[in-house]
Amino acid sequence: MELIDLRRNDGTLTGEVKERSLVHRDGDLHGTSHVWLVRYRPSKGSADVLLQKRSADKDSFPGYYDISSAGHIPSGQDFLESAVRELEEELGVKAEPEELHFLFTHIGYHEQEFYGSLFKNHEYSRVYLYECNLREDGFQLQKSEVESVRWIDYRECLDGIRNDTLKHCVFPDEFEKLAESIEAYFQETGRPLASAATAETWAEDAQGELEDWIEEQGIYIRQ
Repeated sequence: MELIDLRRNDGTLTGEVKERSLVHRDGDLHGTSHVWLVRYRPSKGSADVLLQKRSADKDSFPGYYDISSAGHIPSGQDFLESAVRELEEELGVKAEPEELHFLFTHIGYHEQEFYGSLFKNHEYSRVYLYECNLREDGFQLQKSEVESVRWIDYRECLDGIRNDTLKHCVFPDEFEKLAESIEAYFQETGRPLASAATAETWAEDAQGELEDWIEEQGIYIRQ
């Protein structure tokens, strides 16, 4: 049984604790940690974010693309502690707490029917950024939770979310703010990203992604 603390809009605890399934039945506000993994792409003047594809056996949003690593805050735990734990459990990434950069808080609500029951998700989230350069096959996935992972240019991901061409369960307003935070993060670390006006077109990005993948896999194409 997974017990979760209920929260107020400012993130403080109400003192009430409920079982996870009841929280989503009733739409109670509860805490979650969101960790977005990013990697710098100097050749493109851009950055990628890691999406995880949720397991087909999940009770909500099966097979949807989701945040790199996310999870409920178990009763009695805090956000950062949970973020570090989920990162290792879901992706096999062992990070120190100080390596996670806190970005902002977010409140989101969404309801949708799964398996004949209405699933109500009302989250108070603390959103973190973690820079990581592992290849997709370098992650150790928790198969009960994560089917696969995918690096994608953050602008392409934003475009897919805005235009609903990406099957996802990410809060659009969270990713909008994340995109701004990614740009600010790389600016502050001396690696400014190219502006959208001067960045490659999406078609060129897609070609670049293919070429990068071919190079990473060690595949050579006969001319």
